Amino acid sequence: MALIECRDLTRIYHRGAEEIRPLDGLDIDIDAGRFVALMGPSGSGKTTLLNLLAGIDRPTSGSLAIDGRDIHGLSRGQLAAWRAENVGYIFQLYNLVPVLTAYENVELPLLLQPISRSERHRRVSAALEVVGISDRHAHYPRQMSGGQEQRVAIARAIVTEPTILLADEPTGDLDRESATSVMDLLSTLNREHGRTIIMVTHDPKTTEWSDSVLHLEKGKLIDAGEVAS
Repeated sequence: MALIECRDLTRIYHRGAEEIRPLDGLDIDIDAGRFVALMGPSGSGKTTLLNLLAGIDRPTSGSLAIDGRDIHGLSRGQLAAWRAENVGYIFQLYNLVPVLTAYENVELPLLLQPISRSERHRRVSAALEVVGISDRHAHYPRQMSGGQEQRVAIARAIVTEPTILLADEPTGDLDRESATSVMDLLSTLNREHGRTIIMVTHDPKTTEWSDSVLHLEKGKLIDAGEVAS
């Protein structure tokens, strides 16, 4: 059984009298341990799909099961608890809190979990080490480069030891050298740490790090292909 199973997944919004369908009857399966890139034109449903997978949004119809569980059948409280344990979200613009240090930004998700201060410290230190930015733990976002900020954002996403990492244009605001460094890091998290990664991207270059590419258009899957190793 696939880790992620979408069947006839549809999301409809209304803007006045206009009906907008960013996802329209989407069927996909994603196995555990994969690194999948989502591509397609703006408005094709990529970020909407990411938000449904994260439990941030709910589908209008269809089903979405993760590890055999229909996550959108959960209550709001159950969904928040499930998301905290299972999903890490990496944003294009980092979404770091400017008045907090790198360490404090990474620690934030753990403050919602019933774990000791010493365990929080262990996990934060380990996450910062994995992303190669331990020496910047006391720095504020304004004191770091874009690539360093994104590494802090990745550390924050993995500190809860989630099953799935969702990345929305993780290199979109970076120069090529920093983008390559971030993609190497994501590849390491996938191949050496077993994280399942679903990444939205407009940059064909970044798909070289993925296992497969899913092309969406008008809310539907139009092509799926393996990436040559």
